[in-house]
Amino acid sequence: MDLRKPATPGAGAPYRRRVLVLLAPSTSTDGDLAGLLAPAGLVVAGVGLTATLRGRVRWARIGSRALGAAVTAAGLVLVGIGGALAPAPAPVLASAGRTVTVQPPPPSLAPTSAPTPSPSSTAAGVPVVTATATPSTSDPAPAPGTALAALATLPVKGRAPKTGYARALFGQAWADVDRNGCDTRNDVLRRDLTAYVLRAGTHGCLVLRGTLDDPYTGRTIAFLRGQATSTAVQIDHVVALSDAWQKGAQRWSAATRQAFANDSLNLLAVDGPTNEAKGDGDAATWLPPVRSYRCAYVARQVAVKARYGLWVTAAEQEAIRVVLSGCPGQRLPAARPFVLGGGSVEAASTPAPQPDPAPVATTGGGLDPRFDTCREATAQGYGPYVRGRDPEYDWYQDRDHDGVVCE
Repeated sequence: MDLRKPATPGAGAPYRRRVLVLLAPSTSTDGDLAGLLAPAGLVVAGVGLTATLRGRVRWARIGSRALGAAVTAAGLVLVGIGGALAPAPAPVLASAGRTVTVQPPPPSLAPTSAPTPSPSSTAAGVPVVTATATPSTSDPAPAPGTALAALATLPVKGRAPKTGYARALFGQAWADVDRNGCDTRNDVLRRDLTAYVLRAGTHGCLVLRGTLDDPYTGRTIAFLRGQATSTAVQIDHVVALSDAWQKGAQRWSAATRQAFANDSLNLLAVDGPTNEAKGDGDAATWLPPVRSYRCAYVARQVAVKARYGLWVTAAEQEAIRVVLSGCPGQRLPAARPFVLGGGSVEAASTPAPQPDPAPVATTGGGLDPRFDTCREATAQGYGPYVRGRDPEYDWYQDRDHDGVVCE
């Protein structure tokens, strides 16, 4: 092929189109001349190389190979200058095996708690981004003396096994631990009932009847002492004995467990069936049906656990925190001593004479066997014993002061 052959008509059209495309302004990060020099140099070098091979390029007015070589060299010089003046690439960050170009997030989408980029200086036309941390907002610290503040001090652990638990490990039920001459059950009834009536001759101890405004259900319950009616009002351990056993009480002494079971801070007179439904549940599994009482209820649980060094489970802690978030100022209740008396007094009826019990084969001078508690005696079919008539009366505690034990 003769390279000196004149170009056919229209042969310059493809070159013109290429020149127009290559000479078109290219986008650049800084908008200066460096963005044009490299592509322009490539075009000039290409035209010069064509003239060198063919001997001329008419449309470019290059009529010899020598001039084509000179144009080619000039084009290469332009390419070198353009490369030297090109701006530095945008900074990148390597993360987990991939390269990510730093792009500041739009102000409207930037998270308030994440670092907010802010331009501080410019180098080679590219903003240098520095991270400025925005302080994160958090809930204010709970006020001292509140249940929330005390909750934060309770250890968080899992439940210990219930193995070995028995009610008897917490001492005799409703013992007179404060030595005021009255059992704990009647102490709580006097504190929590209204319009109550006491039996005469019991030193202001024994409650015969009264009215309970039940905090758990919101119902008004009439209390009447009697074998078939007394259970309508029961005394609830706000922190159940079994729950305490699984969260620290296993390590206590017998005296501490008995004090816990009779502590006024941990006891409430409540609706009997509701108390039975609660069982030994903690705040994660049971809360009072009346929502308005839940703040006071969990605050009492926190107070008891803080007083005795018991822990809470993670689920229990979260359940209490959710309740107290609606009443962050809820104060811790305080333990108060039981007070005898109050109410009105009703004379006690004289116990009806009872026939002498049928003789039984016993040891010890005709007396019944002696048991540790009345519960054991009645389970074996012995009792009741009347004061002044049965010597066995003195073996047991007459907690209701009615002159009869082991009924």
